[in-house]
Amino acid sequence: MTALPAGVMTHKITGKKLSILYPSITGPQVLSLQKINADILNNVQNQIRFGGYDGGVQTDMQGTYELKTNERDLLSLTLLNYVYSGGAHGMSFLKGLTYDTQTGRKYKLQDLFNKDSNYKERLSSIISEQLKEREITLLDPPFKSIRPDQDFYLADKSLVIYFQLYEIAAYAYGFLYFPISIYDLQDIINPDGPLPRLYG
Repeated sequence: MTALPAGVMTHKITGKKLSILYPSITGPQVLSLQKINADILNNVQNQIRFGGYDGGVQTDMQGTYELKTNERDLLSLTLLNYVYSGGAHGMSFLKGLTYDTQTGRKYKLQDLFNKDSNYKERLSSIISEQLKEREITLLDPPFKSIRPDQDFYLADKSLVIYFQLYEIAAYAYGFLYFPISIYDLQDIINPDGPLPRLYG
């Protein structure tokens, strides 16, 4: 029996020059979903603090979210926060979150792969090839490797690694996304992690 998608409700935090949309998840797994919803809200509040919202005196902040995967007891989403405090342009921050909706477990990048795998080197090599193909000019020092806790989300049978503004390239490039097919990673995927559920 195929697990049904989790229900999603949209909530709004508002204030002077502040408008943040974020989701909560509904379904029969009450305790696990409470855990997920608390973590989502905590991340939203962290983004507000990190963005330096000061009650609308100097800052204008807007936030929204996107569901990337919501099937087979797997939920992956992004929280996007934009803040403007004057100057030539504002700044945006993107947070990826991936959960097991049955247990409430939150996945880190390392959880997706076998413990002894060289997942950092493997993903970094694929990203380096994509950077060359897309002819992206990198900041100095140039990209060498992802972080162990690199930002990611899951979508369309792919692991999407992404980088924040200014993390490896100029602001003009925006967020840099690197979709990697799970079929290209089969030999290092953790069979007890979330990726096998994407095969479908």
